[in-house]
Amino acid sequence: MATLYVVATPIGNLKDITLRAVEVLQSVQTVFAEDTRVTRKLLSHLGIQKNIVAYHEHSTPKQVEKVVELLRAGDAALVTDAGTPAISDPGSRLIAALSDADVTIVPIPGPSALSTILSVSDIDVSEFLFLGFPPHKKGRQTFFKRVAASDVPVVLFESPHRIHKTFAELAGACGPQRKCVVGRELTKLYEDIFRGTVEDAALYFVGEKTRGEFVMIVEGS
Repeated sequence: MATLYVVATPIGNLKDITLRAVEVLQSVQTVFAEDTRVTRKLLSHLGIQKNIVAYHEHSTPKQVEKVVELLRAGDAALVTDAGTPAISDPGSRLIAALSDADVTIVPIPGPSALSTILSVSDIDVSEFLFLGFPPHKKGRQTFFKRVAASDVPVVLFESPHRIHKTFAELAGACGPQRKCVVGRELTKLYEDIFRGTVEDAALYFVGEKTRGEFVMIVEGS
């Protein structure tokens, strides 16, 4: 059985791709991608042509079987749309599904929104709790109660469509003066990093500043 390389890709700035990631993407026979269109653009930028196969949150057990079949034929890489696979990403399910197969799984580290926001935090993140994306509907109240009760900083992701709903629920659960660090469009042209209170963050991120993906650190209780 061949090797599956779990390859981190840029979260915005394409120059953040690592030399090792490029070497691996050049060498493998197949690339498993969350969104084949996004990955095809990245590979085209790098001058790489590969067989790209979709693997995402809606992939079926039969598609996992196809992954195993392709791995029998040669090495492959797993990538997500941006960042490190398996971090709030369906790639974790594929890795779990392959854990009993005769597959060598090798991490190729690199960009991640999680480590990027931690590196510029003015909140002590020597310990932290990562919770990923809040639930879209059911379970949001429980989620934010957990954030409010945590005695260590909590890191979470959010989409532009729900960012103000999340600020409102954070203010309700944690109090409007709870300190936070919010990153938007990290590593991209309009990168924006805010440090202040939850209340002030809600006032800051308005209009065009609500575009793009968000990652935030909420101070512990």
